[in-house]
Parts: sequence; structure tokens; C-alpha cells
Amino acid sequence: MASTSKAQAQSVSTGEGFVCGGIAASIAVTVSNPAEVSKTRLQLQGELAKHGGVRVYSSSLDVLKKTFRNEGIRGLQRGLGPAYAYQILLNGSRLGFYDPIRHGFNSMLGWSPTSQNMLTSVLAGATSGAVGASLGNPLFLIKARMQAYSPALPIGTQHHYKSAFDALSTIFREEGARGLIRGVDAAILRTAMGSSVQLPSYNLTKRTLVENGILPDNSTWTFLASSSVSGACVLVVMQPADTALTRVYNQATVVGPDGKLHGALYKNPIDCLWKTFKAEGIRGWYKGSTAHFMRIAPHTIITLTMNDVILKMYKEAKYGHLDREHP
Repeated sequence: MASTSKAQAQSVSTGEGFVCGGIAASIAVTVSNPAEVSKTRLQLQGELAKHGGVRVYSSSLDVLKKTFRNEGIRGLQRGLGPAYAYQILLNGSRLGFYDPIRHGFNSMLGWSPTSQNMLTSVLAGATSGAVGASLGNPLFLIKARMQAYSPALPIGTQHHYKSAFDALSTIFREEGARGLIRGVDAAILRTAMGSSVQLPSYNLTKRTLVENGILPDNSTWTFLASSSVSGACVLVVMQPADTALTRVYNQATVVGPDGKLHGALYKNPIDCLWKTFKAEGIRGWYKGSTAHFMRIAPHTIITLTMNDVILKMYKEAKYGHLDREHP
């Protein structure tokens, strides 16, 4: 009872969880962004082309090598600015809102707010991810376009922006506010699918390791092992939707019969997945999956591990006096 009361006393607010989650994700994206550039370019290579089309890159490592040789560090870190802002919104929302939403679902169903239930965990993960994806959609849009741009080895539609601000202002000027929310349905699909398994698989793995005495609680090794399993689960579930998102974001636009701008290739993410399957088969959905794993494994590990570490440090700084008063 004493330990339970102590844990409740040392809880953090939704706002504090949002900030801690955002900081953790920003640390992670610095490491994972080059792999994200590689993934984006591979997903666009041979788009809707029978038999794969022309292969500019042979593998994820080949993308990194050629990008560095032709564009330097700047090329490997294209889109890093909007990636920071996006990760703060996405993971701040996903990590900060996950527990409050899960507690709300549990209460609605008549369960203990803090109980670990697979159904409400998945629903909370998907909901918090969808919130973050909606908030960060304009940033993900310009990030994907900036990462796809290559002055040396262009792949797919090329959008040349001087900066993130130039990208936002250009899209708004040419397409209006609607242009900034283009692909939001694909973003919600992708992120909801990934978020539905990320935190539930992380928490389940962590609880299993601790309860079975395999690893101690609050150990860095426990955080790393749980994050690794979570990253693998996210990759399997999210890859097709991630490919659809990249292509929907990067496609050119044309004026339709209604006088409005529409995607030149795809109407929506489902249309993208269907057309990709018809032209390229199942393999088309999983283009860039190696690069995606190179991105998502360290990103998930660093994000979730650093989130736990930062929360632990924050609680120690904020509530340390409680431990001294009540040993």
C-alpha cells in the first residue's frame, strides 16, 4: 500500500508527460533521420513501374553512401528541422496522452483506470497516435518532400524548398490551407497502426521481463529489451501504410474537373496501396523495409528508453524531497 501511494504521489501531469516525450523523441530523430531519408527514397524508387523500373539505388546502405558522396551530411539530414517539430508533436502526444486516454477507456468500461488491458491499451495507442499525426501532418508532409529531394539522383516528384518555412509558405500560397492537410488520412492510418502496437508491446514486454525476474524494474537493459521488441512489432504492422504515406505526400498535384487540386496518382492511401499492389505486387508495399527497420529500431529504442530515463530523472528532481522525508 505504501509503495502504491508513493507511485501515485509521484505521478506526472499530461503536460509534463508531453514535454518529456517530446524531448526523448527529438534525441532519437537526430540518430534515425539518415535512415528515414534512405527509406523515403527507396519507397519512391520505381513508383507504379512494372518489374521495379529503373533502380538508382540497390539497397538502403547504397542510398546512404550515394547521398553522402553527392550531398554530404546535409543530404543525409534533409528534413531534420521539421522532423524535430513533428516528433515533439507526435511523440509528445503519443507518450503524453497515452496513459490518460487508456485510463479514460478503462473507466468507461468499468475497469480500474490503471489496469493493463490489451483492448484499451491498443485503443489508447491508436487514439493518441492519431491525435499526434493530425497535429503534425503539415510538418510530416514537408519533411517527406524535403527528404525525397536530391539534386544529384532525383527519385519521384521533386519539391525543392529552401527551408521548412519556405516549404510551408509555398504550399499555402499554391494550394491554400487544404494543401497543408494533404495526406492527413494516410498519416492517421500509418500512425494509428504503429501506435496501436508500440506502447502496448513495450509495456507488455517490460512487465513480462520484470514479473518473471528476467530483468529488474527501472533498468536500462529492461528499457532497451522492451523497446527492441516494440520496434519490431511496429515495423511489421506499419510498413505498408508508411509506404502509402510517403507516396501520397510526395505525389504531384493536378487541377481536377471541380477546379480543385488533387493528387496526380492517388486519391487516398487505400487507392495508393491498391495501385501499388497491382503494379508492383506485395513487394511494393515493403520497399524500404530494411531502411525502415534501420530507422525505427534505434528510433523506438532511444525514444522509449530516453522517455523512461527522462521521466525517472524528472521525478527524482521534482519529488526527491518526498523520498528524503519518507525513506
